[in-house]
Amino acid sequence: MTTPNEREQTLIGSVQRALSLVDIVANQARPMPVKALAAASGLTPGTTYNLVRTLIHEGYLTAEPDGLVLGERFPAFRSESRERGVFLSRVRTVLNAVTDDVGATAYLSRYDDGEVHLVDIVDARHSPRVELWVGLHDSAHATALGKQILAELPADERQDYLSRHDLETLTPHTISDRRTLLQQLDHAENWTVDREEYAIGYTCIAVPVAAPGLTAALAVSVPTPERDERLPEIVRSLRSAAGRLSLQLGADRFGQFTI
Repeated sequence: MTTPNEREQTLIGSVQRALSLVDIVANQARPMPVKALAAASGLTPGTTYNLVRTLIHEGYLTAEPDGLVLGERFPAFRSESRERGVFLSRVRTVLNAVTDDVGATAYLSRYDDGEVHLVDIVDARHSPRVELWVGLHDSAHATALGKQILAELPADERQDYLSRHDLETLTPHTISDRRTLLQQLDHAENWTVDREEYAIGYTCIAVPVAAPGLTAALAVSVPTPERDERLPEIVRSLRSAAGRLSLQLGADRFGQFTI
């Protein structure tokens, strides 16, 4: 029979350190730079970089331009913090695909606890993001990301949201009349658009992402002159990507973890 000390001697330190790095990344709400991971883990930068390279090679982490997220081989344990990490990894993969396909910055928002939140952004190399000078929770009425979510909400939840948020005029094109906004939301046909309602010079197009327990929207922003000629192409691409993400999140929900 082995003693506790003998069992401890059989543990492999490098494996423990690698698992701790994965655990730290899984607890983050956004991608984590390697330098920040080294600081959080207490490991030297050299050790951290070596372990990260191995974890990336084996598929347990993925390197994004702005940091590390969980890789496809990460096991989805039943833990709220790990669920967030897996969710972010799924989202980031789809946003990257949309950015590559459309050539425009991609966004994902979700509805949670009565508010609209921005989840993640992936910038397109030649199409910079819209400067988010007003937070999404205060500008849902002026963004396709927010309007798509409002269009998906039951009428009572939508009315509750609008009763708690002023429809501020952000540009000359912002819809600040509640009746007009509600009419637009009622006639949304599985995609929404804001035409320079949040930022002059940019149009944003969004489609729904639906999975059990999740109300979300996937969107891209494009310079307004490109809007009309590219609109059908963009909507098709977004719907395809949103469908893939919905299926993945739905499988996760019923398979291994709850969103």
